[in-house]
Amino acid sequence: MGNLQYSTEKAKRDYILLRKALDFNDQRAYAELMSLYRDSIYYLMMKIVKNSDDAEDLTQETFGKAFRNLHAYSPQYAFSTWLYRIAVNNSIDYIRHKHNSPQCIDEDLFSSTTEQIIDRTQSNQSQTPEDVVIDKQRISLLRTAVQRLPEKYRKVVELRYYDELSYEEIAQTLNISLSNVKIQLLRAKNMLSQIVGNMRYAI
Repeated sequence: MGNLQYSTEKAKRDYILLRKALDFNDQRAYAELMSLYRDSIYYLMMKIVKNSDDAEDLTQETFGKAFRNLHAYSPQYAFSTWLYRIAVNNSIDYIRHKHNSPQCIDEDLFSSTTEQIIDRTQSNQSQTPEDVVIDKQRISLLRTAVQRLPEKYRKVVELRYYDELSYEEIAQTLNISLSNVKIQLLRAKNMLSQIVGNMRYAI
């Protein structure tokens, strides 16, 4: 531990607490880690599930899962980033199981994700650390899902959301009708909902 380089004092503090918890089962270290991040995780869960009781349950589950898997944590990443990722994964599972429909994931968690991120970036809208983590998770998930689309649907999605072309520009680029562009995008979104619904993040 002495040879590690810490990016911030916070990172050093977290890692020392983590080692105490992992190596010595120090309950005070567990409690302090939870105290440091509980409000942030709860806020993150509220933004996703929009229900205080569910957010509280998911917050508790997040810390439980994190503490059971401390051995898997790598200090090359901030503990907070690792914890937020567990929280987001937990919320994905929650939404999937609650609604029992992959489309609900698209509506509840990933609705208009690309447009929202682009709008925030272009407007220089301020983001909390939790917003940044959520956006990164969404982008990562969506990009992975897009790569699993059949080629013609993947192409229309990439032109629309990565290259930010209009429907008319996509039609000209692919030499297809405007109505065909809209149909292919709709089918691609439905496929993405199914793909996302079947995906699981590795913690």
